[in-house]
Amino acid sequence: MAIAQSRRASQLHGRTELAQRLEARRAEIEQAATARIHAIDDPRASADPEYAEGLRAAVSAALDYAIAVVERGEERAPALPPVLLVQARLAARNGVSLDTVLRRYFAGYTLMGDFLMREAKEAGTLQSAALQDVMRAQAALFDRLVAAVSEEYGRESRQRPSSAERRRAERVEKLLAGELVDVSEIQYDFEAHHLGLIAHGPGASETIGGLTAALDCNLLSVRFDDSTVWAWLGGRRKADPESLARAVSENLPFQVSLALGEPTQGLGGWRLTHHQARAALPVAQRGARGFARYASVALLASMLQDELLTTSLREIYLKPLESEKNGGKVLRETLRAYFAADRNVSSAAAALKVSRRTVANRLHQVEARLGQPLGPVTAEIETALRLHDLLSSRISTLPFSHW
Repeated sequence: MAIAQSRRASQLHGRTELAQRLEARRAEIEQAATARIHAIDDPRASADPEYAEGLRAAVSAALDYAIAVVERGEERAPALPPVLLVQARLAARNGVSLDTVLRRYFAGYTLMGDFLMREAKEAGTLQSAALQDVMRAQAALFDRLVAAVSEEYGRESRQRPSSAERRRAERVEKLLAGELVDVSEIQYDFEAHHLGLIAHGPGASETIGGLTAALDCNLLSVRFDDSTVWAWLGGRRKADPESLARAVSENLPFQVSLALGEPTQGLGGWRLTHHQARAALPVAQRGARGFARYASVALLASMLQDELLTTSLREIYLKPLESEKNGGKVLRETLRAYFAADRNVSSAAAALKVSRRTVANRLHQVEARLGQPLGPVTAEIETALRLHDLLSSRISTLPFSHW
């Protein structure tokens, strides 16, 4: 019995060490998995930013789950992460085929197996039989995941109701996709002036209704899912976004995020303002106000959809500052004040309530860490800080938590 207990303790130690080694290479594994997903069918081609972002969150959650199974084994494995099921539903809603979804998971499973075998070989702490147990647990995990994702995808595909409201929503989706659609059943003038909105969260429909009443305009709204409403405000005159912003400040509940496109006209403009609102929604969901207008966040919205850019900005301009005390917090605060003061050192010092020399010294520290003067890269650094602030401002289940 003592020998068996010793063998089991050794196996547990080996599993733990293997899980730690995989966790240490987490960023590398995530990047490789994302590259394989893009090679299968680039999710950035989707018109829905929430779907593309959710896919990155699903990659991270699936990796968490796989590493947990390595350490705990099949019998003590945690439940499947809910975000994987949410992403399966989003895939069905966005017309991504189940075949594509499963091919992505298979690519991730194969990739994880490659890393696992490589780390196990380098660690040398797991005997052959114990390593086989780990691989069997991974295979069981994959079977369970595929079954759950397939079931959720199928349920979403089957449960989309055939009601009049759903038929109208389907017409709207086809019209957005550029298809020829009979709009006679849709009580809305597509040649009018438009302002696109998207509300997300509990009470999204009520929020849209309240804004419509406050602005006295025609409304077209469809429910995209249980918590998201697409809407257009239409009228004979160009909408006033400032009036809407004031109405938002009075009517937007904390739990609702609202994204706003720009005023447009005609059918083409109807599509454009909606896509602008969709692009701005991730910014609204992360922002402290819960509200974003596309014109004010266009660059941030585009950057959030470009993982290469967001990762590169952090790695080049923010990560080098983290070796300073407080993880670079003081240097970041100084840079924010410097940019807010239009790059005036004296004004930045007054805002921070420190001496001018202190601000100058901190800026020199930044230049030393970056290995270059601030002048040529101020726009890049300021953008990196805006992304950092945005992605750190709200607790979110979406990716970029490393910011």
